[in-house]
Amino acid sequence: MDLQLEGRTALVTGASMGIGRAIAVTLAAEGVKLAVVARRRALLEELAREIDAAQNPRIALIVDDVMSPEAPRRIGDAASAALGKVEILVNCAGGSRPLPVDAAEERWEEAMTLNFTRLRQLTHTVLPGMIERRWGRVINITGKSEPDRLNAAFAAKAAVHSWAKGLSREVGRHGITVNSIAPGRIMSEQILRNYPEDERKRFSAQEIPLGEYGQPEDIANLAAFLASPRGRYITGTVIPVDGGLRRYSF
Repeated sequence: MDLQLEGRTALVTGASMGIGRAIAVTLAAEGVKLAVVARRRALLEELAREIDAAQNPRIALIVDDVMSPEAPRRIGDAASAALGKVEILVNCAGGSRPLPVDAAEERWEEAMTLNFTRLRQLTHTVLPGMIERRWGRVINITGKSEPDRLNAAFAAKAAVHSWAKGLSREVGRHGITVNSIAPGRIMSEQILRNYPEDERKRFSAQEIPLGEYGQPEDIANLAAFLASPRGRYITGTVIPVDGGLRRYSF
């Protein structure tokens, strides 16, 4: 299927590894011009070399720490300057934050800032341009809605879902869609660090109907469709990509 993405522009955060990197590579393969954001320059340069060797699109590297209060404006301005406009925003920066019941307030604030506040601020930074052009795509990479323990990232991602639903109802008339993708267990640097191979095998066999952890490309394929004109009638959704892991029926 031709996704009709040739020549579009996209800003992808958290692009140095895992899901964000896979989304950047997939969009580049569809002819999208990219601005990619992460803290680690060496990994972004490696990504740029991979994309240039394969597709040779225009790609801008933005090295920034999304935790900084000024980051959303800096990133939005840098992407607009490099690309001319931001038509597609993929919010992928974030991280898991398991916390004890007696965690200090600053640890909650850190998690909410990383996983919700900066995402929201960056989106609202690039939205005026999308509204002016009457076309845009906002895609949030979020997380599951079945907490098995106390994790500040789960609370932040739930906030993203609620905010994104409300935003989708405000901007739909401008030709802008807002969607969230909720990954299940996807192979990543964090997964490899936190879950030994024997634990991954046990969990896959007992909890995942498809019997395996997913790959970053499984998320990237859906993100590319939602970013495209083909996904024009999908908005305000939370779409799980988890191999059937979630147990709820809706």
